Amino acid sequence: MTTPFVLKPGQLTVADCYQFFRQHQTLSLSEDAYPAIDEAQQTVSNVLKQGRTVYGINTGFGLLANTRIAEEELELLQKSIVLSHAAGIGDLMQVSTVRLLMLLKINSLSRGFSGVRREVIDALITLFNHQVWPAIPQKGSVGASGDLAPLAHMSAVLLGEGEVIIDGKRLPASEGLKKANLTPLALAPKEGLALLNGTQASTAFAFEGLFYTENALLCGIAIGGLSVDAAQGSRVPFDDRIHMVRGQQAQRDVASMYRDVLKESEIGKSHEDCAKVQDPYSLRCQPQVMGACLQQIRYAQNTLIAEANGVSDNPLVFAEQQDILSGGNFHAEIIAMTSDMLAIALSEIGSLSERRMALLIDSNLSGLPPFLVENGGVNSGFMIAQVTSAALASENKTYAHPASIDSLPTSANQEDHVSMATFAGRRLKDIFENVAGILAIEWLAAGQGIDFRSPRKTSEPLQQVHSLLRSKVAFYDKDRYFAPDIENAKNLITEHKLADLVKSKIQSPIYA
Repeated sequence: MTTPFVLKPGQLTVADCYQFFRQHQTLSLSEDAYPAIDEAQQTVSNVLKQGRTVYGINTGFGLLANTRIAEEELELLQKSIVLSHAAGIGDLMQVSTVRLLMLLKINSLSRGFSGVRREVIDALITLFNHQVWPAIPQKGSVGASGDLAPLAHMSAVLLGEGEVIIDGKRLPASEGLKKANLTPLALAPKEGLALLNGTQASTAFAFEGLFYTENALLCGIAIGGLSVDAAQGSRVPFDDRIHMVRGQQAQRDVASMYRDVLKESEIGKSHEDCAKVQDPYSLRCQPQVMGACLQQIRYAQNTLIAEANGVSDNPLVFAEQQDILSGGNFHAEIIAMTSDMLAIALSEIGSLSERRMALLIDSNLSGLPPFLVENGGVNSGFMIAQVTSAALASENKTYAHPASIDSLPTSANQEDHVSMATFAGRRLKDIFENVAGILAIEWLAAGQGIDFRSPRKTSEPLQQVHSLLRSKVAFYDKDRYFAPDIENAKNLITEHKLADLVKSKIQSPIYA
């Protein structure tokens, strides 16, 4: 049995979130967290005893905030908000998203500013540890007043309502509680609202987008390096002196990564004194473009880990002063903008890859056989594979349109500006799937080019990149059914096989 991950509220790292993204691990909450949780819950009880009127505790919600709720209806109020807000639609979130969402929600509630009982947090941890995943539709949040619908679907399971996913099967929530040895909870004042308010769905999607972008960057550097050798490109553009004088650290780090994967290549040494002065931008400007993408990754990591460790529900309980304050931490504008920048970075990784692949099939630029196949004319080779890349790259231009600049008022204009952060984060997977396809096609093309350069070899790191590809896809000696080759190469990317290999070959860190 593996040792549980001890969650210290407010101290998650990007590395922690990445591990939970990749695989399940059981949780335990640090005992140090419970005093703050208990004190905040006691503050809520004190407010009720004093007869004070406080939003979300003994009032309605949204436009109904001025409606006082009778004491005997407070439990019903919390149950009602969960059930009425579970109004999501569409495909369900994948398990990795739900796992991150629950981790982030547990972390936030455990900070001791939400006013929930420890029993609520413990119940979420128990579901998490038994891998009873709430069935949460992907669509239905505008990323302000919290991710209400997604979090309501999560919370409904605690009440024995809704559905869960267990071992890939969709089952009633009652079956999930049974597996976790739980009984339905009766929510105390403030608890329903605390569970529903927050940016955890938007942030979970954005974290996944961050990790997709990291994957694409690493794969793009390896495959881009392979294309440099396939096209007999120059090493000069990766010289550290060029990047040092510009002063952009991410660009300099990416250039170093390219040097790591390209070092000591027979192909590279064979044309050190060639007459070619400059390569096209898709080869020459890789450090500048990919460095800009790395800069966005680093910005996103700082923003998202701050949000992961923050408290974003409303109202917030400050036990020391016995205050309960209404604000707007649930507004996910910063997550929306961060996701928008990741969307641009991801799309650019794909756009650059498509251009490199187009260069490789052009014999005038690459010096390789037209469309990377012998007996051209009879064989079309990689002609239409490049068309597929172009289609995917073009589609990403629409996907990457900023979501954060849109807003539609909700709740009878009480919530009159929203962030659209949930969609901003969610579409990153769609962009990544396209980019993975583009990179897969370039990988096939670059691998083909390397084979044509035989007996000269590429660098040792890139030989491993080439061998990984050839473990799933054979050399393209004549036209054959192409789609399985693309799918096999793409799977090596989406399953992290290539990215994990590249990580072991580079020295510069991805995260600053």
